[in-house]
Amino acid sequence: MNSLRNKVALITGSARGLGKAIAERYASLGADIVINYSRDKAAADEVVKNITDLGVRVIAVQADVSKVAEIEKLFTEAKNAFGKIDIVVANAGIEMVETPVTEFTEEQFDRLFSINTKGTYFTMQQAAKQIQDNGRIIYIASSTTSFPVPGMAVYGGSKTTPRYLVDILSKEIGYRGVTVNSIIPFAVDHSGIFAEADSYPRLRKQLLDSCPMGRLAEVEDVANVAEFFASDLSSFVNGQHLLVNGGATN
Repeated sequence: MNSLRNKVALITGSARGLGKAIAERYASLGADIVINYSRDKAAADEVVKNITDLGVRVIAVQADVSKVAEIEKLFTEAKNAFGKIDIVVANAGIEMVETPVTEFTEEQFDRLFSINTKGTYFTMQQAAKQIQDNGRIIYIASSTTSFPVPGMAVYGGSKTTPRYLVDILSKEIGYRGVTVNSIIPFAVDHSGIFAEADSYPRLRKQLLDSCPMGRLAEVEDVANVAEFFASDLSSFVNGQHLLVNGGATN
């Protein structure tokens, strides 16, 4: 079993969904946790309770990752609380689907890129500045960055750009023993746009039909890979983009 004892992990967007699953997984392996949320304090408090019950230290910091000053505050509060940061997961993001290129608005474009692209860039910039030597930086991307899906031009585009940053950052700070990788999940059931079982039935069927394993991803599938990238097992895996999609082709 992997151990993350004496490590401090900061996960953006960790009050629910993938971020919550990753935070709780790291806590179960002994890491102290920095929860980040934008608005939903009640959800963040629930995650804090779950993690406290696992016997590790945890704080929750409200910060909107679309604002650089708040990202800086998030990292400052993390270091003030725990003295260091060993693992950073840039997970915070929002989705937009079934929106053709001819229909998206400037407001929608700006909102997705401010969170998914700008927020991730500056989160990873702070991670590069603040993380301990031999640390881990992990970006949660999307399979739409590998397999374009109609109706997801803005979402997929906003998630693609940070993949390039992973490539560059892995080269710039690899000499410190820090690894920088991305996880590229398939659509995740019971999370995000598929939090409700009856949501987006046409898109769900399209995705299921493309996957030879006949299902969507679950949060635990992604947490499994996040565990690998955070552990010593991945100490020589750097600048990589790992698909977690059951062999799906679109």
